Amino acid sequence: MIISNQLILLRRERIMLSLEPVMKRRVGLYFKWALLMLCKDVAAVDINMGCPKSFSVSGGMGAALLTKPDLIHDILTTLRRNIDTPVTCKIRLLKSSQDTVELARRIEKTGVSALAVHGRQVADRPRDPAKWNEIADVVSALTIPVIANGDVFEYDDIQRIKVATGASSVMVARGALWNASIFSPNVEAHWEDVKKEYVRKSILWDNDVKSTKHTLKEMIMHYSCLEFPEGKAIIKSQNLADLAKVYGDEEYYESVRAYRIALDRHA
Repeated sequence: MIISNQLILLRRERIMLSLEPVMKRRVGLYFKWALLMLCKDVAAVDINMGCPKSFSVSGGMGAALLTKPDLIHDILTTLRRNIDTPVTCKIRLLKSSQDTVELARRIEKTGVSALAVHGRQVADRPRDPAKWNEIADVVSALTIPVIANGDVFEYDDIQRIKVATGASSVMVARGALWNASIFSPNVEAHWEDVKKEYVRKSILWDNDVKSTKHTLKEMIMHYSCLEFPEGKAIIKSQNLADLAKVYGDEEYYESVRAYRIALDRHA
């Protein structure tokens, strides 16, 4: 996504018309090189055209693309033409179901492998119910797999949205952030247990501390409050070692650190 956004932004630079052909060639070479490198390590390339955040929309990214079907077509066809890796994209609902279906059909013609549809419009808030019926309209109009997204907060919701929309699969966002055990068909684990296990996994995999803190804050804001001592300690944490102290996992952190050092010595 970053690569495609950078391409869009660079293409908008019109400082000197005489340099435009050169700029386009340079961007094309950079874009193709970056894609070829990226595709060695990913199963698919997804273009998020549904993000409604102001930083995304103001930069011409995310949901801003929904009003530019020609640009959507250019991005997706360029990707399909230059890489063998499957390409997918995600959109939101437009002002009418008919408009959404027309855009989805145009996207399908670019050759993407699947389309994810979030059941809200850009102006809708998270508290507004997702319109599963309008996702169903898209499913009925396309032949490629459609991934349904919106208001999936527990395991049973996964099946409910599939039945209601006819979608081939489901995308989960906030529900998975709040409690990752949503994917377990057994009894949902308590969020406190999930949170502590998440911290351990973040230490083990050396997860980015900003990403780890973001997920922890999302969990706490949903179930509790960041103004309590735990939340304040997370906000102040600068690294995974600090987070380990918050949850009493200093010994585990040190054991993982020692293991990594030993591996480096024998590498």
